[in-house]
Amino acid sequence: MIVELAPRFPTWDDVDPTRQAFDAASVARTVRSLGPARCVPIRPDIPFGDPAMSAWSRGEAETWADAMSFALVQHYGRWTVGWRWSHDEGDFDGGPVGNWCCPRDSITTPEETLTRVEAALREWREWLEYLVGWFEAYPLDLSDIASQRILWERSARNLILQVVDRTGCGSGWHGHCRQVLTWFLDHWGVSPEVARGLVDEAIGGRFHSWTGPDTVVVDDVAEQLASSLRPADGRGGADAPAQDHVRRWLAVRESVPWHEIPDGGNDGPVVPLRDGAAQDIRAFDGAIAPARAQGLLSTLELLRVDAARGARLDFTLLSSWQQHVLDAPRPPRFRNAPAFAKRSRERYGIGPDTRARFDACLAGSASDAGRPLGLTARAARACLDVCFFHPFDDGNARSAFLTLVFVLAREGVALDGVSLLRRISFEADAPQDPLILVRYINIHLAETRRRAAGSTGSASR
Repeated sequence: MIVELAPRFPTWDDVDPTRQAFDAASVARTVRSLGPARCVPIRPDIPFGDPAMSAWSRGEAETWADAMSFALVQHYGRWTVGWRWSHDEGDFDGGPVGNWCCPRDSITTPEETLTRVEAALREWREWLEYLVGWFEAYPLDLSDIASQRILWERSARNLILQVVDRTGCGSGWHGHCRQVLTWFLDHWGVSPEVARGLVDEAIGGRFHSWTGPDTVVVDDVAEQLASSLRPADGRGGADAPAQDHVRRWLAVRESVPWHEIPDGGNDGPVVPLRDGAAQDIRAFDGAIAPARAQGLLSTLELLRVDAARGARLDFTLLSSWQQHVLDAPRPPRFRNAPAFAKRSRERYGIGPDTRARFDACLAGSASDAGRPLGLTARAARACLDVCFFHPFDDGNARSAFLTLVFVLAREGVALDGVSLLRRISFEADAPQDPLILVRYINIHLAETRRRAAGSTGSASR
């Protein structure tokens, strides 16, 4: 699973500052021009230990921070997601940023909050630029690794020490250390997949939270990493065959034990105390752009009408919703060319039968008395079908989320929270990702039922 707004997952191609334009002098103006700057939440005047403060921080405040991250990515690029990677136990553990901590501590008044966003973004960018300087300290050539191992080892050792100093070795600092070493190898031509494996093997679980590594350990990790490199570890040639992630998904789809997955939807319909989907759209999408939120809210109403009448899920139905999502003059057509996502790491092919296969997959979202499959598994599978067939030129993530909501709604189920189901993406060829998504749906559904039952119990007393 890749969490789209989390900083642990971007590749070096995503964050390389030599490929990403940035004007530090205009940051203040840019941040204040973004949609979330117009609706900064104000921290309530209550003790930090009050449960209401925790609810505000995990709810309204965190959603706003996610919306700001999304807006920064839309404006500058994905490299910006690190602006919230604070030291110790912040939004994301063990990062190099000191100007931001977490919503509870960093969101105060609108002016102070936006000033912190600007400072944190500059600090993250400066760190990336600083890393480039260390990467370039010794020009390295993977094809001549035999005569350069001492230089590779020295560079790796220096980078570990730089991360140690920058993060302060707080909670989870070793995650960023792994990332920086992987970026370093990637920068000098090592395949990213190979780089991750070599770094994990060299570290071998010897770095720990809240503890700085011994000099002997640092030296040994650097030596093992350098000695494990081979010229064949370089990236594949440009003539490598193009991958089709639609086909990869279909293979994974067939292999997942859908009928064995625990089903949180087997207790029948549930009416939540609040509309979690609408609430998240208002908070997150509304902060980005009111028109974006309005399009999604209008679509949400339409799909629930369609769910109530038991509509058949297919591309035609999705397209009728997508017209409102995108505020288009007519329902968009199925794409007619290969599509790309995740900075082109996934490529979705197209053929004469792609749409028909897509409709056949979506048809499996309906309840089948002959071979019953759990509701939450069907909702997750349909959501991922939209992700990996990638039917539209734009807005596929929103369409996938709405598909999930529809499949649940068609059987009378709604959720009072969707925080685990949005602003995430999954990989087409990762067999564990469907299981993770089903688990997330089950978590939200269990919480929705618990709150609804608690409210009923209180009312009866």
